[in-house]
Amino acid sequence: MPIDSSKFFDSIRVKPRGKQAEVKPRDTAVGCEWAGCQNKGAHRAPKGRENQREYWHFCLDHVREYNQNYNFFSGMNADAVARYQKDALTGHRPTWKMGANGGKKGAEAEIDMASDPFSMFSEINGRATWRKGPEAEPKAETRKVMNAERKALQVMGLGPNSTLADVKSKYKALVKQHHPDANGGDRSTEDRLIEIIKAYNYLKTVVREA
Repeated sequence: MPIDSSKFFDSIRVKPRGKQAEVKPRDTAVGCEWAGCQNKGAHRAPKGRENQREYWHFCLDHVREYNQNYNFFSGMNADAVARYQKDALTGHRPTWKMGANGGKKGAEAEIDMASDPFSMFSEINGRATWRKGPEAEPKAETRKVMNAERKALQVMGLGPNSTLADVKSKYKALVKQHHPDANGGDRSTEDRLIEIIKAYNYLKTVVREA
């Protein structure tokens, strides 16, 4: 029997016979929320630090004007800003050193025998006699770089031997690249810019001059 003559054929069609496909109305663009503006608000702008994931809708001209005066740290003093940036490096979560609460000697002995090719445990516990893994390569770094510093350097695209002058130069270039004013008011790289600022503020305190 041909499949199209089966009594079950209609029930498996994408659009069954005798039924009209439901057509949903297209979403209409919201208007610009700038007072007195009648244009369409096709561009989003954050409402502020206390209203995360909430946005205004502005036209292109007004989103540019809004971005020029936008300050994520508005209402915070210098100490509060520095504390916020420091806490942001760990996602605003509490941190503690590995083994700070004490451990069993047997467990420590097992760790001593473990392979540590990236020197993670030695950095945390201040040890320098860990057994290298079979695939570990000799370090080419001229100084000891902690994990937090290494991560901040990676955010900025720098190597472990970078100087403070290198950090400042790279920071200026990245800010020019990702700042909304340099991208026609586009805030799509705002999160990336915030990461760069946090990394730079941290590196200023740990990286030495050449």
